[in-house]
Amino acid sequence: MELTIFYDGTCPLCLNEMKQLKRYDNLNRIGLEDINAADINLRFPDLDVVHANTVLHGLQADGSWLYGLDVTSKAWGLTGKHGWIKLLRLPLIKPVADLAYLAFARNRYRISYLLTGQKRCDNGNCKIK
Repeated sequence: MELTIFYDGTCPLCLNEMKQLKRYDNLNRIGLEDINAADINLRFPDLDVVHANTVLHGLQADGSWLYGLDVTSKAWGLTGKHGWIKLLRLPLIKPVADLAYLAFARNRYRISYLLTGQKRCDNGNCKIK
């Protein structure tokens, strides 16, 4: 895997984005790991699950970590889709985009509810297939 993404499997919007990424990941370059999996720390002992629950984490093939929109930009870059996301990494835009991302991450369950009518996926009804 070129990038392993550690996502919140209880967040409907997060799950939706992961489903979209995998749909376009024709070369299977992206791995997905739910931070709520019972064995996540056994399989990824360097992952800080508490921090990963506040900011999206991505582990690159070389062992380096990406966070937040850097993960999103890298992932969509690997699929060849949504090239506009790279604009969010431009020096003048990056600080504002990162603040907006952190606000989204803190409020992702409320935003999910407003956009999907579903706050959390605790009962397994929106797992990635």
